[in-house]
Amino acid sequence: MTVRIGVGYDSHRFAPGGPLVLGGIRIPGDVHLAGHSDGDAIAHAVTDAILGAAAAGDIGEMFSDQDPAHRGRDSLEMLRAAVGRLHGMGLAPRQVDVTVVAEQPRLAQHREAMRAALAVALGLPPSAVSVKGKTNEGMGWVGRGEGLACLAVATVEGAAEPIAAEHVATAQAATARVGATDRRP
Repeated sequence: MTVRIGVGYDSHRFAPGGPLVLGGIRIPGDVHLAGHSDGDAIAHAVTDAILGAAAAGDIGEMFSDQDPAHRGRDSLEMLRAAVGRLHGMGLAPRQVDVTVVAEQPRLAQHREAMRAALAVALGLPPSAVSVKGKTNEGMGWVGRGEGLACLAVATVEGAAEPIAAEHVATAQAATARVGATDRRP
């Protein structure tokens, strides 16, 4: 078995009018996350984390914000599609850890529902999904309440892949080129 780890990040500005969608959960309020899709920054960060772990591109590549078909799209649906891409590569998510950095909303009362919704989309038990909330202590754009940011780390696992000889040769050639131009005294 091979184990890979990926990191994802997303941020969105707040815009007037609720509800806010975060971790697949609709949170009542007077703001939402501005975005081409439903703006779910947690789902976007997790999607990028699993795709990054698999070296399978990123959310913008799979779901271009230039494509009108993705306007208002459910971000958990996009996450499920990314999981499908991983399955096609012989990989599967095994664990996800998310940190949301925001002054508002407070996540404590929504955390378990978010974990459950993400777990279903990922095909995992909720015990393999962590969602944490942190403030930015009033600093910067997050601290001023202009929006929020999310970081996600994902572990994916699959069958070990043999490294083809042409990949080794390509890597060695690239290393040799860099080494030839990086002459330090």
